[in-house]
Amino acid sequence: MSTAPSDVLPVMDGFWNDDLAAADPEIAAAVTSELARQRDKIELIASENIASRAVLEATGSVFTNKYAEGYPGKRYYGGCDYADQVETLAIERAKQLFGCNFANVQPNSGSQMNQAVFLALLEPGDTFMGLDLNSGGHLTHGSPVNMSGKWFNPVSYGVTEGDELIDMDAVAATAREHKPKLIICGGTAYSRTWDFGAFREIADEVGAYLLCDMSHISGLVAGGAHPSPFPHCDIVTSTTHKSLRGPRSGIILWNDEKLTKPLNMAVFPGLQGGPLMHVVAGKAVAFREALQPEFKTYAHRIVENARALAASLEENGLRIVSGGTDNHSMLVDLTAKDVTGKAAEAGLDRAWLTCNKNGIPFDTRSPFVTSGIRLGTPAGTTRGFGPVEFRTVGKLIAEVVDGLSKNGPEGDAQVEESVRARVSELCSAFPVYPGM
Repeated sequence: MSTAPSDVLPVMDGFWNDDLAAADPEIAAAVTSELARQRDKIELIASENIASRAVLEATGSVFTNKYAEGYPGKRYYGGCDYADQVETLAIERAKQLFGCNFANVQPNSGSQMNQAVFLALLEPGDTFMGLDLNSGGHLTHGSPVNMSGKWFNPVSYGVTEGDELIDMDAVAATAREHKPKLIICGGTAYSRTWDFGAFREIADEVGAYLLCDMSHISGLVAGGAHPSPFPHCDIVTSTTHKSLRGPRSGIILWNDEKLTKPLNMAVFPGLQGGPLMHVVAGKAVAFREALQPEFKTYAHRIVENARALAASLEENGLRIVSGGTDNHSMLVDLTAKDVTGKAAEAGLDRAWLTCNKNGIPFDTRSPFVTSGIRLGTPAGTTRGFGPVEFRTVGKLIAEVVDGLSKNGPEGDAQVEESVRARVSELCSAFPVYPGM
């Protein structure tokens, strides 16, 4: 019986037995610091959430080791029995959760899921419509710096200058003029309810496919807190984090069997090789969690909390774009305070309130500076915050912004220290990952 060379054994012993702290202290320290950041600060970035420990465990599981090119029952690698089980569970749960006939759970990200739809339905140079980035759309909806804007012919629609809402008559007029092959509804910074039925009528009139990118609102849709894009949309895409509270990844959903082959082939082999099976496992867990009755309560609480936060901000002198929110997010216009989004993001972070700078409709500042911030309530709702806590958060945000307004980008150190102490009290009352 042969044995490995003796000089290899110590290395392999450590390989099998060392935990992260022993194997890589620098990365372990960064992970520990990130856990502390998530525990100690209030997460207000609308596109982020706090996944369950079960989702983390599945996403960090031994499926990390498995290649599974292809689809369940039709793999190009052996040893895929359990990978097939995991992916099949994820598919069936996604279909049940969103009430559709077909699902592809392999896209690695939101960008790739949308790229797959383009690859399946469009040819380079084809015209499509999407919400303008400056009105709350996404890079993959036609931004000139993105593949969607470089390879295809994007025609944008936006919000009106008066009420900052999407004018469906203007959308229809643009569609009639340009005859797009695909129309996208959905965005990243639009706080009002999407009228999917109206978009369907426009798509039918001009003979276009209708795609909904519901990445931000999919958890609300799953929980019945926002109307579903089905049966109005031909294809629905979504990331699986954000309000859905799963791992960072994407999915594609549809009803018409004729779309199955082009969409599946666009994902694999069109854009991706082997799927990230550990992430697919995490998605399956998240879908199961979202199918539980308590998730409906959670989804409705997200919206209730967002409205409480928006109302508190307005009461404390900050303007909410479009006058409020119907979903999980809002844009705060800082123009009247003469504070940039960049300065607000930094000042709020010093006070342990995490958000992102964001352009507002018709913004005159660059995307690196902006005139606003974007706020969301999914992560705070996951912590257990209710309307009372979010009204407090709104007051704290306003205090920091007022300090910036009076003192410039350096802010008011005394105010920020006071806010930080009150944030710490809130976070201690609603802990994240206790015992981890």
